[in-house]
Amino acid sequence: MPPIPSGRGLSRRAAAVLTGLALAAGGVTALSPATAGAATATPGSATAGAATATPGSAAVGAPADFPVRVNQLGYLPDGPKRATVVSSATAPLAWQLRDSAGAQVASGTTTVHGADQASGQSTHLVDFGAYTGTGSGFTLVVGGLASHPFDISAALYDGLRADSLNFFYQQRSGIAIDANLASGSAYARPAGHLGVAPNKGDTSVPCQAGVCDYRLDVRGGWYDAGDQGKYVVNGGIATWELVNSFERARRSGGDAALGDSTLRVPERGNGVPDVLDEARWELDFLLRMQVPDGKPMAGMAFHKIHDAQWTALPTRPELDDQQRELHKPSTAATLNLAATAAQCARVYAPYDAAFAARCLDAARRAWTAAKANPNVLAPATDSTGGGAYEDADVSDEFYWAAAELLATTGESQYRDAVTSSPLHTKPVDAFWWGGTATLGRITLATVPGVALPADDVARLRGLLTGAADGYLSTMGGQGYAVPLAPDGYVWGSNSSVANNAMVLGVAYDLTGAARYRTGALETMDYLLGRNALDRSYVSGYGERASENDHHRFWAHQNDASLPHPPAGSFAGGPNSGLQDPVAEAQLAGCAPAACYVDDIGSYSTNEVAINWNASLAWLAAFASERHAAPATPAVQVAPAAVTVPEGGSATVAVKLSAAPAQDVTVTATRTSGDTDLSATTASLLFTPANWATAQQVSLSAAQDADTAAGSALFTVGGPGVQSATFTATEADDDTAPPAASCAVAYKVDSSWGNGFTATVTVKNTGASAVSGWTLGWSFGGDQRISNAWNATVSQSGSTVTARDAGWNGALAPGASASFGFQATYSGTNATPARFTVNGADCA
Repeated sequence: MPPIPSGRGLSRRAAAVLTGLALAAGGVTALSPATAGAATATPGSATAGAATATPGSAAVGAPADFPVRVNQLGYLPDGPKRATVVSSATAPLAWQLRDSAGAQVASGTTTVHGADQASGQSTHLVDFGAYTGTGSGFTLVVGGLASHPFDISAALYDGLRADSLNFFYQQRSGIAIDANLASGSAYARPAGHLGVAPNKGDTSVPCQAGVCDYRLDVRGGWYDAGDQGKYVVNGGIATWELVNSFERARRSGGDAALGDSTLRVPERGNGVPDVLDEARWELDFLLRMQVPDGKPMAGMAFHKIHDAQWTALPTRPELDDQQRELHKPSTAATLNLAATAAQCARVYAPYDAAFAARCLDAARRAWTAAKANPNVLAPATDSTGGGAYEDADVSDEFYWAAAELLATTGESQYRDAVTSSPLHTKPVDAFWWGGTATLGRITLATVPGVALPADDVARLRGLLTGAADGYLSTMGGQGYAVPLAPDGYVWGSNSSVANNAMVLGVAYDLTGAARYRTGALETMDYLLGRNALDRSYVSGYGERASENDHHRFWAHQNDASLPHPPAGSFAGGPNSGLQDPVAEAQLAGCAPAACYVDDIGSYSTNEVAINWNASLAWLAAFASERHAAPATPAVQVAPAAVTVPEGGSATVAVKLSAAPAQDVTVTATRTSGDTDLSATTASLLFTPANWATAQQVSLSAAQDADTAAGSALFTVGGPGVQSATFTATEADDDTAPPAASCAVAYKVDSSWGNGFTATVTVKNTGASAVSGWTLGWSFGGDQRISNAWNATVSQSGSTVTARDAGWNGALAPGASASFGFQATYSGTNATPARFTVNGADCA
C-alpha cells in the first residue's frame, strides 16, 4: 500500500452529477449524455494503445453514460469476449456486434445476471466469444446503445506490455529521464536526488536520530508511488514480479518479447533482456540498503528512505530540497532483500555472473541477519514523510526468502526452513507487499528442479490451482467477473485484482487448462473498462481512461506545465474506505466497486505504485503471448489392449489432446469369437474445464458357458475428433487376471481430533507408459474426504475415486504421481486394504 501523504497541496474540484435517464421500460439503463462528464479520448486510441483523454472531461466519481461495458482496449481473437450491460430488464435483450463500418458481424441475446453486489447494479452478460474476426473500431450494441469502440487483435496487449514496463523507467531516481525513451518531451527531467542543488541527494544519506551514526550512498531505485520515497518492502515485491515475469516467459517460450531491445530503457542493446535491465535498477538500490559489514545489525536492510517531511504536491524530483533520511532496519525489509537477491542470483547468472554472485552473497548475509534478528518490526507510527509499511508478522517473508534461496542453491538449510514453516501446507492466500508467502509457493511450484520431494511440489501446485479455482468461482457469481469478493475493495483494490489474476496465470501454466487463461484475460477486461464505472484504470488505454493519478510530477491537474501520467500507469482503484478528503467529499454512499474518483487529490483511490504496475506488467506480458490455433483434437486411450474376465469388468482411460466442448462416443465391432463385451459408458462429454482429465470407460463381459475367448474392437471418437481404437478381449473363467503393473503408497501425514491429511502416491510398475490414471479404494470406517489437491477426488459412501489432474496424468514406466486430501473420521482410521488403478488391482 503506498504511503498516505500529508494532504498539503491537495486540489479540490466539484463533483459533476450525472442524472440517470431511463429508456423504455425493461430496457437498457442510459445515464446522462457524454457532455455531462464522460471523457472522450483521441479516436482510434484503442488501436494505438496510448491515447490521452481530454483533460478535465471526466465526471468525478460518477457513473459513466455507457451502459454497455466492454474492455475498452479490446479482445484477443482466441480469448474470451464478454461484456456487461447495466439493465433492470428481467428478460434477455438482443445484442449486435458491429464493425467499424457499422455492419453487423455477430448477434445474440444477453444472459440475465441480475443484481451485482459489489457495484449495486442490475446486470446482463453478453458473450460474443464465437466471433473470431479481427479489426479495429468494433462496437457492441444493446437496446440501441453502443459501447465504446474496441479492437480485436492478436497484438492487442503488445503496447501495454511495453508501456506498463516503461512506467518503471520514468519512476527511476538518480538518472536523467530521456524524452526519447519516455513518453515525450513533457516527461523528460534531470536526475532526481543526486545531491545537485537544491537536492540534498541520496548519495550520502544520514539515518534518523538514534538509528545509526554513518551515512550511506543509496542512490538509484524507483520512486515508490506518487511520492518520492523508496521502500525496500514494496521494492521487493515489485522487483520479484518483474523478474518472475521474465522467468515465467522463459519457461513458456515467450521470453523474446521481453528480451534485449524490446523496451525503452537506456541499457537496450547490451545483450541482457530489457526487463532484467529495468529490474536491476531497483536491485542495485536494494543492495545498497544493506547494513555494511562491521556495523551494528550488519546484513540487515534499512526499511526505507524518504524526505523528513511529506513532499509537497506537486514537486519535481530534481527540485525537492528536503533532507532525506534512512529509517531503522527491519526484519521484513531484510527478508525482502534476501528473497529478491536470491532470485537475482538464479535469473541473472546467464547474463552477468559477477552480479549474480554479488546478489547471492547479499541474500545469504540477509538471511543470516534476519535469523539473528527475527522480530525487528517496522512500527506503524513511523509515518512522517512517508508510509510506515508496518508489518507485525514476518513468517511469510521468512517462507518466501527460504523458498527463493532453496530454488537457487538447493541447500538443505533452506529446504528445512521451507518444509518446517506452517505456511508450507496451508492453502494459498492472496499476496501483497505485506503477505508474500504465495510468492514463495509460486517459485517452488514452477522453478524446474527445485530441491523438494515430488510430493511437496505436487501439493503446492494443487494448492495454487485450488486457489485459482476459488477465484474463478468468485468471478462466476458476479456481473463484472472480478476475482475479488465484494468486501475486497480496499486501498489498492486493483492490485489485489491483478495479483489474483497472476495466480490464474500460474495455474494455466501448470495445467494448460483454458479456464485459467480465460479468467486472467477477463480480469484485464475489468481493469480496462468492463466495470461499475465504465472506466479504464490504465492511463492512455481506453476511451475513458484515468488521467489524474496522484503523483508529485505527473500532476497536470495541479500545474498545467506538468504532464498527465504516462500511458501504462495503473491507478489504485475503488476503495470503500474513502481515506482521503476528496474521496470523502465526493463518494459518500458509493457502492464498493464504485468508490473511485479520477482526481489527483484522491490518493486513497487514484495513486500509482510500483508494486501495482508490476502486477499489471506481469499480466500484460502473459496476455500478449501468442497462442497457436488448437490442433484437431485427438483421442488418447490407455491401455490399447485390455483383458476383461468373463462375468467381470475392466476400464480404459480416455483423454483428448486439445480443448473443445466435444461429445465423444464409444462404439464396438465384434472381431472374433462369441463375445459379450460392452461399454457401459457409450458417450463422454469433454468441455474446456475437463479435457485434460482422463475419463473412464467401463467394459463388462457377460457370464456364459462359452469358454472360447472373443475380442471386440472399440472405436472412440466423434465429429471433428481424430478417433482412436482399442481392443478388448474376453477371457474365460480359467484365464488368470493380469499381473499388477502399479503400486500405491498411502500415508497419513497428520491427524487431529476428528480429521487428518494424507498423501497417496501412484507408481507405474509396468513396462508401458500410462497416459491417464484413475485410482479407487474403499475406506473401512466413516472417513469422509472434504478437499483434495493434485487430483479430482469424489466419494460415494465408502468408495473413493481419484482421477489425475491432467498435468500429472502421464506416467512413464517407473514414474509416480502424488496427490493429497483432507478428511474427517471418528473411531479408527485404518489404511485401505485394496487399491485399483484403471480397474486393475495394485500391489
